[in-house]
Amino acid sequence: MGVKHRILLVEDEVKLGKVIRDELNNNGYQTDIAVDGLEASKLFSQHSYALVLLDINLPYKNGFVLCREFRDQNKKVPIIMLSAAGEIHDKVEAFNIGADDYIVKPFHFSELFARVKVFLKRSELPATSDKIVVEDMEINFMNKTVTRNGVNINLTAKEFTLLVLLARNKDRVISKQEILEKVWDLSFDTGTNTIEVYISFLRNKIDKPFEHKLIHTKPGFGYYIK
Repeated sequence: MGVKHRILLVEDEVKLGKVIRDELNNNGYQTDIAVDGLEASKLFSQHSYALVLLDINLPYKNGFVLCREFRDQNKKVPIIMLSAAGEIHDKVEAFNIGADDYIVKPFHFSELFARVKVFLKRSELPATSDKIVVEDMEINFMNKTVTRNGVNINLTAKEFTLLVLLARNKDRVISKQEILEKVWDLSFDTGTNTIEVYISFLRNKIDKPFEHKLIHTKPGFGYYIK
């Protein structure tokens, strides 16, 4: 059956944590559970995890602090936040600090496992290439760098992910819905102008210093690179 994926579950509600852990184990995963932020930090530094399920309200260190900490240590591990707080500002903060998904409690286990499977499958996909070149811009996946005309361009993780999505689909218009799903892993529009803001960030870094513009808008349809 192959090597089991090892998952870190951080949940201070002991009863709920055991139920989730047992369900994950029954579905073929190896699950470590931490009931507070300090224990979670210790486990994360000791083991290599394929995915993290992270509650927000935790003793000693909350989920937001842990998410930043985990993301600093590992840029790639998928982090799914679990919280009873469904407010949009909580979700936006979680995504801004590096969370890959956000599930509001109470949730159906089928929904949780579906998302876990998606992220684990995605992490197994080999990169089609170690770089993408568009005109004078080069995106390097090995060291997560972007250069244009030989000039280094510093991007945040989300800006990098958005740029990669556009560059992989050169000349194809990418809708806001597709961007939400593939960059923020959202199946719904939050009603905020997050995408417009990030496109603006990218344009300021990728296009503004250079004469030839790469990022374009098709009004009413979406964005594309050419």
